[in-house]
Amino acid sequence: MGLHIGIDLGGTNVRVASVLENGEVDEMMQEPTEAEQGPKYTIEKIIRMIESVAGDQSIEGIGIGAPGPLDPHRGVILAPPNLPGWDEVPIVDHLKNHFQTTIKLNNDANAAALAEARFGGGKGYESVFYITVSTGVGGGLVINGRVFNGAQGYAGEIGNMILNPHGYQYSNLNKGALESYSSGTAMAERFSDQFGKYGAAEDVFELVSQGNEKAQRIVDEAIDYLAMGIANITHIINPEVFVIGGGVMNAGELIWVPLRDRLEDYVYPGLVEHIHLEPAALSGEAGVIGAALLTQQ
Repeated sequence: MGLHIGIDLGGTNVRVASVLENGEVDEMMQEPTEAEQGPKYTIEKIIRMIESVAGDQSIEGIGIGAPGPLDPHRGVILAPPNLPGWDEVPIVDHLKNHFQTTIKLNNDANAAALAEARFGGGKGYESVFYITVSTGVGGGLVINGRVFNGAQGYAGEIGNMILNPHGYQYSNLNKGALESYSSGTAMAERFSDQFGKYGAAEDVFELVSQGNEKAQRIVDEAIDYLAMGIANITHIINPEVFVIGGGVMNAGELIWVPLRDRLEDYVYPGLVEHIHLEPAALSGEAGVIGAALLTQQ
């Protein structure tokens, strides 16, 4: 039986791994993406990494998790903000010129969602909605072990969900989008506004643990909007479980306890006891594990 290869293509680093049937990473390589060198340069690097990881073993399938927007049906990366210059890149076709096997492309959040649904916090549930709260906010829906992509592949783009049409606006997002309030980037922006210096989400939570009221208001706002977003998803999809990961969620009880409490204010009373929030379990390996699973759906 051949190898299942997962590729986690990020703006900073690209990782290529062989993943075992039980979801464990067997061998992994990581190199700088160097996206500014252009798609051809990075794709050639990925090909060399795949060949190195595979050695003389046959490859059963290759999955790629990459930043959106992208088209999973055509296998094309469209124009991700953190891969500048990568416009309409048919990465699947490029790899098929070198590897005679099944190759699939999907959003990196969808890949992580698939991994968490199969082997992580969503294991054992039929419907899993995965949320990552980190530099940005992303999501992915897995139903009966399969990613739901939507007609054009944009399903799960919850970071652009409008929660306050008169609110903050970042880059190409809608004004008042979820990501503009609850992401680590958003919290860092609020920190800069409130304290007049650069800081990260970790700095905000550190001040909260010290009893700083201004920092507490930043966190309260982020949690409030995240709870709104989860409530909206609940009322539209009603998944069995939400699996939530990303660097911001590493703040532990400073975010998990008030999030659960705040969520109760936004959902139908009959749903309160049925909403399950679970922490992501696969940490930084969810991307490559999920990518390897894309060809096994």
